[in-house]
Amino acid sequence: MDIKVAIQGIQGSFHHQVAHHYFGEAIGLDECGSFRDVVTSLKNNQSDKAIMALENSIAGSILPNYALIDSNDLHIIGEYFLDIHMNLMVFPGQTIEEIQEVHSHPIALLQCANFFSQYPHIKLVESSDTAITAKRIQENQLKGIGALAGPVAAQIYNLKIIADGIHTVKSNKTRFVVLKATNKEIPKELINKASIKFELDDIPGSLATVLNVMNNCKLNLTKIQSLPIIEMPFTYAFFVDVVFEKYKHFEKAKKVMEIMTTHFKVLGEYERSKQ
Repeated sequence: MDIKVAIQGIQGSFHHQVAHHYFGEAIGLDECGSFRDVVTSLKNNQSDKAIMALENSIAGSILPNYALIDSNDLHIIGEYFLDIHMNLMVFPGQTIEEIQEVHSHPIALLQCANFFSQYPHIKLVESSDTAITAKRIQENQLKGIGALAGPVAAQIYNLKIIADGIHTVKSNKTRFVVLKATNKEIPKELINKASIKFELDDIPGSLATVLNVMNNCKLNLTKIQSLPIIEMPFTYAFFVDVVFEKYKHFEKAKKVMEIMTTHFKVLGEYERSKQ
């Protein structure tokens, strides 16, 4: 076993899928009940690395996770885009007409709302993870309850998929980041993406000036997300992703932005995912 990876959820969850896609099969898992528990696992050295979802192409950004990474000084060392494939799975031998409840993560339920509008007799119930109900159905041989999860969960827990690919928007991707407590990971010549965070003085045009610096230094902005600063009402921190061809371009921009912004911070320097 090479490394131990912290994930939110259990075996069969989408975080579990990403861990295996990214690191291979020979890993240990620290299954965590929440994203905060994932952070604790890393900081307490219970795991070497962690997987954390940051944004979904339908549901948008997971804002609390940006704050968790920042406030705990974690480092992004990689990213992975997973095609989310939602399936309705049940204990074998049942039809959809016999299912009274379907349990899953609230975002998963949202992504499949159109499908379930055809079956008004089915009650949708929120749970902490996509795979946890699949496990419970198998362990207790539950009937009348379905789980909404990825195909790996059906394989692991020996359930039957009675409706596959039921998410409304078929192009459904989630971006996950790979986290570590320290940032000594990737050679500079391989780095072509960075995640940064900064705050700005309340001066007209200050954000536009920073974006202009990025452009002049040949950085391509791929994401900008503002997050309220709780201690200072109506002020915001900016979380930004940039890609570049050469690391020296980012280094040049970084030096200028450190002067122009307040609380400038590099959250991660890593190799861009090919998606």
